[in-house]
Amino acid sequence: MRFVTYASAAGDDRVGLVDGDRVHGLEPGVTLLGLLESDGLDAAGERAQADPVETVDLDGLTLRAPLEPRSIRDCMGFLQHLRNCSAASDLELDERHHQFPVFYFSNPAAVVGPYDEVPISPNCRRFDYELEIAAVIGKPGATIPLDRAEEHIAGYMLLCDWSGRDLQMNEMALRLGPAKGKDGANTLGPMLVTPDEIEPFRSKNAFALNMTGYVNGELVSEGSWDTVDWGFPDMITYTSRGTRLRPGDVIGSGTVPTGCLFEHFAMDPDGFRGWLQPGDEVRLVVERLGELRQRIVPGVPAEPLSSGY
Repeated sequence: MRFVTYASAAGDDRVGLVDGDRVHGLEPGVTLLGLLESDGLDAAGERAQADPVETVDLDGLTLRAPLEPRSIRDCMGFLQHLRNCSAASDLELDERHHQFPVFYFSNPAAVVGPYDEVPISPNCRRFDYELEIAAVIGKPGATIPLDRAEEHIAGYMLLCDWSGRDLQMNEMALRLGPAKGKDGANTLGPMLVTPDEIEPFRSKNAFALNMTGYVNGELVSEGSWDTVDWGFPDMITYTSRGTRLRPGDVIGSGTVPTGCLFEHFAMDPDGFRGWLQPGDEVRLVVERLGELRQRIVPGVPAEPLSSGY
């Protein structure tokens, strides 16, 4: 099943089940987070298929982020991404990356929809995208065993972790963060795809599905989900260690190799195409999960601190 949240002609946002090129809308007031917390997606999908409140064309719909996540934990799943980013400094990958999938908490209040405009972070001159996949928790649990971890996944969707690279590097030099360098926007969407939809593509630690990224129509990023080193089962087992995951929590895969501009800058600074600018269009695609298509716009000016920063 594939679920979207869309702007209904009635003036509200509704959850719908995608059926081919049509969407079967559920009752007003229903949210995807609410469904995950209550009767689950199976019953909702059956209800939408059998007795929709409305049926509308998918083409032309204004899609929102599928859900408002409770939390976002973004992991380092693709180790080649880190190797590529370290190319300019000739640094070896820290051995601890082979022990556990390190992660940071991102900002659920900064989530935007799959076709929304994205403002550049205040004071940022090196704005970047990151092509990732998100797993959405549907079944709560704590200290989840590895062999049961996938039972807790309600579905998958694209994640773009928008990044202010200059801000990020300035913060992390102080051994804390990332903070404002990752605080401006996260894109989720365009739909939540249940695990059964992609099961035939299972491969290694993930699924053999292509991931591509374009800037103004130029192919910049190209990889495959099944090159991930840490799959979502390991990520769920680690992130749930000693704590509780809840329905609506989002786990990010980390960036697929070549899946951001910073990698290209690190590997070939002389041939680098440049950072994102107002007016640029970023299009990110993952097979079977859909695409994000967003235009970059100017951000708000920063309010100075007492230091002048």
